[in-house]
Amino acid sequence: MRYQIRHALVQYAADTILEDVNFEIHDKEKIAVVGRNGCGKTTLLKLIAGDLEMSNLDSDESCGINMAGKQQIGFLRQISFEDGNVTVEEEIKKSFAPVFACEARMKELEEQLHRTGQPQGQAYEAGSAEKHEQPGQETLLREYARLQNQMEALRGYTWQQDMEIMFQKFGFPLEDLKRPIGSYSGGQQTKVAFIKLLLSRPDIMLLDEPTNHLDLPTIEWLENYLREYDKAVVIVSHDRMFLDRVIDVTYEIEYHRIKRYPGNYSAFIRQKEENLAKQEKDYEEQQKEIERLTAWIEKWKNMPTKVAATRSKRMAIEHMVKIEKPRRFDTRTFHAMFTPRIESYTDVLTVKNLKIGYDRELSQLSFQLKKGERLAIIGENGKGKSTLLKTLVGEIPALGGSFTLGPNVEWGYFDQQKAVVNDADPEQTVLENFWEEYPKLMREDVRSALGSFLFSQEDVEKKMGQLSGGEKVRLALCKMFQTKPNLLILDEPTNHMDMIGKDALEQMLSSFPGTVLFVSHDRYFIRQIATEILEFQASGVRQYPCGYEDYLQEKNRVTTAPGAAAQKKSKAPEPTLEDVFDKKTYYNPGKIKSRLTRQLEKYETMLAESEQKAAELQMQLLDPALATDYQKLMELQQQLEAEEHQQESLLERMLETETELEQISG
Repeated sequence: MRYQIRHALVQYAADTILEDVNFEIHDKEKIAVVGRNGCGKTTLLKLIAGDLEMSNLDSDESCGINMAGKQQIGFLRQISFEDGNVTVEEEIKKSFAPVFACEARMKELEEQLHRTGQPQGQAYEAGSAEKHEQPGQETLLREYARLQNQMEALRGYTWQQDMEIMFQKFGFPLEDLKRPIGSYSGGQQTKVAFIKLLLSRPDIMLLDEPTNHLDLPTIEWLENYLREYDKAVVIVSHDRMFLDRVIDVTYEIEYHRIKRYPGNYSAFIRQKEENLAKQEKDYEEQQKEIERLTAWIEKWKNMPTKVAATRSKRMAIEHMVKIEKPRRFDTRTFHAMFTPRIESYTDVLTVKNLKIGYDRELSQLSFQLKKGERLAIIGENGKGKSTLLKTLVGEIPALGGSFTLGPNVEWGYFDQQKAVVNDADPEQTVLENFWEEYPKLMREDVRSALGSFLFSQEDVEKKMGQLSGGEKVRLALCKMFQTKPNLLILDEPTNHMDMIGKDALEQMLSSFPGTVLFVSHDRYFIRQIATEILEFQASGVRQYPCGYEDYLQEKNRVTTAPGAAAQKKSKAPEPTLEDVFDKKTYYNPGKIKSRLTRQLEKYETMLAESEQKAAELQMQLLDPALATDYQKLMELQQQLEAEEHQQESLLERMLETETELEQISG
């Protein structure tokens, strides 16, 4: 066992955060700590890292913290670098201080061995020293052999390669190693700190929301790296798929207590539900038995012949190990099921050769978004995903091309960065902040809207400066939904949300009758919500008319095609930190063909409906009664043009789908 906490109590002033905590870390365990926002997860990490002390350390000998020897604990703290003029390479090299110290000592030993006639670099093996060697020489050989083993354990012979590979895996080009650390943004500096932590290879690695602000390729790489990491890792995260793929032990914090469950997050959920069901059953059975014995005692307690039996049954009740009444899961969350103010037309958004960027072009793309679709935007960081959303809502100008919103489209925009970094008056209450944006609402309506997002009773009087990241996100979503838009444009809506909050948002968006365009790196969330995928790749931007699972199969089909396989073989294999990239996926052509056939049938039905509607509009245009109603005629003509445009779009999609079907059949 590497580390153990026994019966810990952690308090802030009079508030109890953690109570009677028992926590263990064994060998190479990958441990998740889960629970609602504010339950004490980060507090536990700080306790393990030594940033906090137990509140009951001096009052109880049964409590304490034990470690097996000296364990190096690495914790990714939110810190700024001391010297902004230091290059990134120099900053990262600080992680290899033990390697450099080991190298320096080995050089000293080589010089001493050279002076005594021993060949440089010759490793010592037990029993190999000849009798005529001096005792000091044998000692030097032993130390040199120990340092060689230490260098291998520290990966000291490949530190330069490891640094460059990991730097690139986090989305940086190699030339950025020469940039001053102060020229990086706060998010980029956090990534550099993360790289330093991984390269330092601590015995116990503590990670608080490690997947925040990482793109999907980096998250997948990190999963593989941590899974193969030969030491212990403790992770606080709300990324369910990440936890399922990395974790083998889960601790849950609920009602200030902590409980250990073997297995990943899904296994924890299953065990918790089973345990709760069993506890409820056992509790009910025990209560029935107590009621039965109590009724018997009340009935016969005054009978002289039943005194002994009455005493016996009373003692049976007293000696029972009482089963605690089970407390249901803390499932309080927001709920804001709403209907858009008006319904949009079928064509919601049309993007043609749109060039996006700031001072330079990041990407050029074309795609279409139809009513009722939920399009997930995914891909590497820095390709323009959030920039696309800002361009669509008018925050930054397009560099070229065009985009068109369909008739009756009313959009609402959520920017998680603006939501969390809120510039509101910190002394303003939540109620005042919301009311300031919607001054015409009655007080009861304001409280009702806020209550649906868990700002109830005294919470509405909470100061803006006191809100957590999750509370700020809820407030921003509450404001956006108040306008009742039919197009939701969401940039990382699940960041800072706990599991139950994500589940609630998934249910809201799944049943939303309008259209959704969103950026996310949460694969579970994408899998549950998206009906189509827009992927930003190095080679360009591509739209996939399918959900996340089918998108993965389609990607695998492309990468496993004969041409792609030959091209892949011709390239030299990329060096890796660990042999962690052996992933197997399977392509099911029958499933893809079935999906494309259904998609084609859907387009044919939509085309027939559009043609029928266009014919009706043409008949109305020929109506003599409307010959002088120019306003009505213009409206009908606009509707007819919209239907004709939709028909063109559907015909293009049908042609693309038929081409894909022919390729699969061939």
